[in-house]
Amino acid sequence: MTDSFDVAVIGGGPAGVTAALRARELGASVALAERGNLGGTCTNDGCVPTRVLAHAARLARDAEQYEEYGLHGEAPQVDFVRLLNRVQRIVYEVQQKKQLRSRLEAADVHVFDRAGDARFVDGNTLALGDGTKLRADKFILCAGGHARRLPLPGSDLALTHSDVWTMKELPDSVAIIGGAATGCQLASVFAAFGARVALLEAAPRILGAEDEVVSEGVTGAFLERGIEVVTGIGGVEGIEKSGDVLRLFYWRDGERHSLDAGAVVLAVGWPGNAEGLNPEAAGVEAERGYVIVDDSLRTSAPHVFAAGDVTGRRMLVQSATHEGSLAAERAVLGGVRGFRHDIVPHGGFTDPEYGSVGLTEIQASMDHDFVASIVPYADLDRGVIDGRSDGFCKLIVDRASRRILGAHIVGEQAVEVVQIAATAMRAGMTVEQLADVELAYPTFTAVVGLAARSAVSDLGMVAASPENGAPERTRAVEWEHRG
Repeated sequence: MTDSFDVAVIGGGPAGVTAALRARELGASVALAERGNLGGTCTNDGCVPTRVLAHAARLARDAEQYEEYGLHGEAPQVDFVRLLNRVQRIVYEVQQKKQLRSRLEAADVHVFDRAGDARFVDGNTLALGDGTKLRADKFILCAGGHARRLPLPGSDLALTHSDVWTMKELPDSVAIIGGAATGCQLASVFAAFGARVALLEAAPRILGAEDEVVSEGVTGAFLERGIEVVTGIGGVEGIEKSGDVLRLFYWRDGERHSLDAGAVVLAVGWPGNAEGLNPEAAGVEAERGYVIVDDSLRTSAPHVFAAGDVTGRRMLVQSATHEGSLAAERAVLGGVRGFRHDIVPHGGFTDPEYGSVGLTEIQASMDHDFVASIVPYADLDRGVIDGRSDGFCKLIVDRASRRILGAHIVGEQAVEVVQIAATAMRAGMTVEQLADVELAYPTFTAVVGLAARSAVSDLGMVAASPENGAPERTRAVEWEHRG
């Protein structure tokens, strides 16, 4: 028996659930097929469990301040198996809180979860792993991605971030290959738990997609915490097991190096799951595991759209939900309205955290005349109060329009703080308008206001009160400024 729908959505993560609900809201009959549990990578295997580890690492780090604040207590010891059990409980609680199946069914979306892999039989028919067949007029592909494994000798000895949740004990040393967001977060967590950590990256710097000052700030903090950062490696040759130790071989500066570790973790990319869908049968072009889409999220097949990680565009939850909604609108309503991800706040729960939104300084230099103003966390009274004065906030501001082009933050609560800058950017605020916002004191968020007032000064302006035009603050007379 084959069920028929207006729209069939493949994938039950943020993009797929949003797409299904939006398509149903617009009046289409909708089916959603998910090979495993609803929630997608972020809930089950990514952001949520990683954030649990990061919270535990933060608690361990905060204990280092006990003596300074007159508190007595032993330094915490990590029961790693118990922590991983906590991770699984939190994942379950988040799944239960979301009630995805109930919400979908309440909206009259037909849910086929734990259905196994979905594959196109022809342009309008899907075969699910459990034997179910779905026919639809339109399709939205939200099949996500997976951790990449390197094709090298001994690769099976290494872990990916997906394997961390099944570890039986905390290794005394860890080598992490890949210095992007996932690799840096895992390096920070393992180091906080007392493991000796080496972080290896092929690019000249870690966090290569971020503004250069973010990379420099996180690198410096990692080195201070004893994390070995090795950049510019020429490739990994292989992994061998020697007793209880893994020996990693890699090339750097034309020479072969080796590194011993209790565990090796691969954090080397996130290919899309397009190939498993048999996209050719539907006339959908894919490349390196990603579905190729235009700015309206339409694939090479006019009746097939895609959203989320499988497109290889912005692999973030907030972007996936936005894309899922747009793909549903295009599938049901038609039209060609396109979009690009311009203002997408993001960051990493490292120690210290980093958060970014908008253009980096290198990107801004291609089309803009701008000022880049940096204010250190040491200027914040909250940084002094909490003993967290390391870090900075950098604002990049266009000279002509005085709009904020980008914000880049390293320091305590950076992922939260950057939301203020992102909101100002989305609202189209000028930097002097942001400088005039009365942010609460003493907070880490106030660093955005300090940076805005610094930029106003760097632009040769004096911020003015919108009510009466009276001269307002400049950084030279800033309440929290160190002088």
